[in-house]
Amino acid sequence: MRFLFVFLFSGTLLSQTNWVKKELPKYENIYSEKISEDSLQSTFFISVKNTVPKHYHLDRSECIVVLSGKAKMTLNEREIILTKGMQVSIPKGTIHSVIVAGRKPLKVISIQSPFFDGKDRFFPEN
Repeated sequence: MRFLFVFLFSGTLLSQTNWVKKELPKYENIYSEKISEDSLQSTFFISVKNTVPKHYHLDRSECIVVLSGKAKMTLNEREIILTKGMQVSIPKGTIHSVIVAGRKPLKVISIQSPFFDGKDRFFPEN
């Protein structure tokens, strides 16, 4: 006897995309694709070829998980080297930037909380 089970979760996206190997469209420096969102969070796949300029978020925290690549990240005045498998929490108000090391892009999953509509990104004067 065969059984078919279907699970439906309101607002849940079960993604089986291999984000490291995903074929991306041509892009200049930063490619971003929304994976999921609700009122409490927004999750993105992000690929960076060169840099992410210094910026901060006033009203949201961000968590990134490094899928592949290597880069130097600055968090306020602290520098860290990002490598595959790392997780970094970026509290709201923290100035952060990225410089990719090597020829391969940095690929990350970025979870921002609460919901990110693109308006809470500020660039400092210097």
